Amino acid sequence: MLKAKTRWSVADRDPEKVQALAEGLKLTPLVSSLLVNRGIQTVETAKAFLYTEDQDFHDPFLLDGMDLAIIRIKQAIEKGEKICIYGDYDADGVSSTTVLMTALKRAGAIVQFYIPNRFTEGYGPNEEAFQRLQQDGVSLIITVDTGISAVKEAALAKEIGVDLIITDHHEPGPVIPEALAIVHPKKRGTTYPFKELAGAGVAFKLAHALLGEVQEDLLEVAAIGTIADLVPLQGENRLIAQKGIQQMKQTKREGLIALLKIASAKKTDINEETIGFALAPRINAAGRLENADPAVELLMTEDPSEAVFLAEEIDRLNRDRQKMVSDMTKEAIFQVQEMYPPENNSVLIVAKEGWNAGVVGIVASKLVEKFYRPAIVLSIDSEKGLAKGSARSIAGFDLFENLSECRDLLPHFGGHTMAAGMTLEMENIPELRRKLNELAYSRLTEEDFKPVTMVDRVCKLEEISVSAIEEMNMLAPFGATNPKPVIMIEDISLEGMRKIGSNQTHIKMILQSEEDKLDCVGFGFGYLKDEIAPLSTASLIGELSINEWNNFRKPQLMLKDLSIKEWQLFDFRGAQKLPALLAQIPDEKAILIAFQNKTAAFIESQGLQAEIHSVLNNGDAAMVRLEGKFAVFLDTPKHMNDLQGVFSNGLPDRIYTVFRQDEQHFFSTLPTREHFKWFYAFLIKKGPFDIRKHGDQLAKHKGWTKNTIEFMSKVFFELDFVTIDDGMISVKRETSKRDLSESVTYQRKKEQLELENRLLYSSYSELKTWFDDRLRRSAPLVNV
Repeated sequence: MLKAKTRWSVADRDPEKVQALAEGLKLTPLVSSLLVNRGIQTVETAKAFLYTEDQDFHDPFLLDGMDLAIIRIKQAIEKGEKICIYGDYDADGVSSTTVLMTALKRAGAIVQFYIPNRFTEGYGPNEEAFQRLQQDGVSLIITVDTGISAVKEAALAKEIGVDLIITDHHEPGPVIPEALAIVHPKKRGTTYPFKELAGAGVAFKLAHALLGEVQEDLLEVAAIGTIADLVPLQGENRLIAQKGIQQMKQTKREGLIALLKIASAKKTDINEETIGFALAPRINAAGRLENADPAVELLMTEDPSEAVFLAEEIDRLNRDRQKMVSDMTKEAIFQVQEMYPPENNSVLIVAKEGWNAGVVGIVASKLVEKFYRPAIVLSIDSEKGLAKGSARSIAGFDLFENLSECRDLLPHFGGHTMAAGMTLEMENIPELRRKLNELAYSRLTEEDFKPVTMVDRVCKLEEISVSAIEEMNMLAPFGATNPKPVIMIEDISLEGMRKIGSNQTHIKMILQSEEDKLDCVGFGFGYLKDEIAPLSTASLIGELSINEWNNFRKPQLMLKDLSIKEWQLFDFRGAQKLPALLAQIPDEKAILIAFQNKTAAFIESQGLQAEIHSVLNNGDAAMVRLEGKFAVFLDTPKHMNDLQGVFSNGLPDRIYTVFRQDEQHFFSTLPTREHFKWFYAFLIKKGPFDIRKHGDQLAKHKGWTKNTIEFMSKVFFELDFVTIDDGMISVKRETSKRDLSESVTYQRKKEQLELENRLLYSSYSELKTWFDDRLRRSAPLVNV
């Protein structure tokens, strides 16, 4: 048995809707079911989702407030007023700023941008910045990706004579700012057809409205913000992402060319993962560690040399960010393990002075990934007596709801179900930890602490082909609400399993059915090679892709998780390096079982400090509890019942067979009746025979061992055929006819030889079948 690392939740299928899409659009059942799972359940909506080439963007003037915003911007351009774009320091904010800066410059505006410093100013508009901008001659401020909560700042702008246009996409609060115009897809009363635009999407709509047509070259920048901000990739967001990726493949933007090169990304291979994992983290790094201005300058520059310089600087910041995250994560994990162990803490809260507040959210995500607990990481400022940080959660624990119940401890906090930010007095950290753990204890079950992987569909190997995967990729770009499809393959044979990679940390294998096979690669799953026994069948989940090599294309599965339902047999018979083999077995799972006293001494002589369960009789066997454990049989039992008795109190997940022996009982075949007949006749003819003195000579003459002579002598003695006195054996003249099987010694030897033959000399498959039978016999007793 091998348990999956996560809970697999397979999406419910609606066969009728799947069939309707498959027939209506000539799609495979695989792709049809993926669409239905994503809420795309009619032919019309599926067409709109899959075929976007000729689709148009919505009229930007459908956004409430757009007409007022454009009138004021054009007025400012005509009068030569100074305009400032007020952005945010993340990838969406940088993209939004770039989009609108480009559009305003094309419209002839005198424009500058301002992005607050994360560390000295914090998130969003602030009064001091507005006052400085007004003193610098700015008469119109346009916020992008921020501002919907800036009630006080909007009042100040009005007071000092600066017009304010807010463009944002974050959730509006109960009170919205009093601005000249607010362009927001979720603003109350708006009738805009799509509500889920990112900040860059809203800025892109403003650029469209200002310049009178879609700015195709700005789509590549808008796509960065849209993908990085994890907004749902459906509707207009999908259009922005899809067309933006295509535009980026032929970009002439010097900053993107330089950034792609430094990230080792080929233009032809650009997809949503290029943006999400190569470009966005680098753009984010500037605002996380220092100031976001260089990121905007990188995307705006037309100078190739400056682009290279800025790209290198941002890449350096990203490497610094990666090292900082790595160091902070190690420190945070140490705190958790040493001070707040997960077994005692349902919510993990760690804090330290000097931690960079710009990356605490990333560290919190790392803690959730490792421990699967809601996590809060706080940076302490002891001079101010404050702790500032970020939180990440797990399914079932609504961060915003639970933090709301701690308002008395949190003067500043905000967020949503899965993520939040907060500031509190450092002296209140222990109380926050106590209160959140109390809330989690009352609301989360043990099952909630096991991660969930959403699975789109169970597939057969015959359904998987290059053409099916190509059709599946019509759903790209993948992202929020349109995740990369995860499929499950059940009860499949695994062939050709081997570790790969320079450190042997990855695995490659072939999934094999009667008629089909599929390559499977698992990055970071190299350890499975030692945890999957021969002949095992497994269920796997993963993502499908096409492997291209030397112009040959074939499908493959990128492994995400694997499970084996049945018990597994690991054959260590004949192994020479026992300590190394036993080291592969987790201590908390291993139950070492010995049927012979001398085995424990041998294990100690090998330098192994391990608890050994000695099973010398059925009473000892009854004390062994194997349920969910790994049974390690160090030696062979003397009787079949000893082995059977071990399974009476639970069946193991795995069996490891060592079956070590000091002496081989299988010294020869069991002496035949002809052997016994000859020896008996010899004793009658020779009279009293001294076994001690002449036994070796007789054995040599017959080609036997002395053990054979002694064994037959003992059998004759038990059957009352002979007398033995101080090594001298004599035949009794009057005996009754008896069968050899009546001798206890003969019975034991025969049983032992049969057991030895079964346990020591059988093939792997024969031994597995034999154990299968024994475990089936024990199962009813265990279940009672």
